[in-house]
Amino acid sequence: MEFEENRAAKPFSWTLIKTIFVIPYHRWQARRLRSCTRKILSRLSDAQLKDIGLTCEDVRRL
Repeated sequence: MEFEENRAAKPFSWTLIKTIFVIPYHRWQARRLRSCTRKILSRLSDAQLKDIGLTCEDVRRL
């Protein structure tokens, strides 16, 4: 018998776990961070945005 034939079956695949839980969580986290950033930047005045090198249009596209 070969070594692989004697091994017990793996209970789950990490790829499956990452696909179901980890990747969607990271995407949700990125969307939430963009949303919070957009909310903070939208409260700034035009002069404040100009100081950091952005325009109102940049904030809308963010």
